[in-house]
Amino acid sequence: MTINGFRYRTLPGDDEVDLNVAVAGTGPAIVLLHGFPQTHYMWRHVAHDLAEQHTVIIPDLRGYGESAKPAEQGQETYSKRTMARDILRIAEALGHDRFGLVGHDRGALVGVRAGLDHPESVQFLGILDVLPTSDTWDVLHGVDAKVAWHLYLMAQPTGLPEKMIRAVGPEFFGSFLDAWDADGSTFPPEARRHYIDSSVNSVDSIVADYRATASIDLDMDREDRDAGKQLTMPVGVISQDWGSQLGFDAAALWRTWAPDLTYEPIQAGHFMAEEKPAAIARFIRDLAARSHPATVG
Repeated sequence: MTINGFRYRTLPGDDEVDLNVAVAGTGPAIVLLHGFPQTHYMWRHVAHDLAEQHTVIIPDLRGYGESAKPAEQGQETYSKRTMARDILRIAEALGHDRFGLVGHDRGALVGVRAGLDHPESVQFLGILDVLPTSDTWDVLHGVDAKVAWHLYLMAQPTGLPEKMIRAVGPEFFGSFLDAWDADGSTFPPEARRHYIDSSVNSVDSIVADYRATASIDLDMDREDRDAGKQLTMPVGVISQDWGSQLGFDAAALWRTWAPDLTYEPIQAGHFMAEEKPAAIARFIRDLAARSHPATVG
């Protein structure tokens, strides 16, 4: 499953991990990062819109899709710090030392870490439907935390969660595509099959990615929060209203990390880039315009 009109390259990320990268367009660069249980293909509709004014760079994250899936050698292998360095490497290889960065779900967590670690490179940061790692764990309480049951499963030590998920892989990954799709019509059959097949082929690396979020990524967030570190670039967040369900104020949580913040709710399911691509493309264009109004129409 490739995005029509995009050229594909294999580029080295951190530690020379090969990443599958789709590229098209000209102008200021925007990197788009996918979420779970998906691949770069989730951006196909938005990407064509943005490529009219931008160089659009869309990788499969390490451990997903057609990118390499290095064995977990410790927490750092799939830490968001390592994955953020992947993104800087591929952007640099394509000639961009500064770029806008937009992520959905898992990709947004990589984006946040990139923004905190490399503010000189991230011109603006767009976040789709997620909270920072430390805030995610903080807002999950009691029976309401069942909405994020997979976080707890994949946080367990190496071995058991991988074995359990492999035993029912298609059903496991398909359950999220079904549960988080607002009306059940977002995914054409071939796209749904692509996401499930790609995820089934990536069980160990996907679990390692999530395991890092319950360990090293959480430690990094807490350390930065205690130090008062913030995202200094323009940040835009677009999200479902999870706060009303779980009892938190998403905009207030994000504002502690991002003083230059715009927050907007959207009436869509979790997979909003495919359900409402025009709204997401508009959101990204508006965010880009805030960061470099002289070059973005």
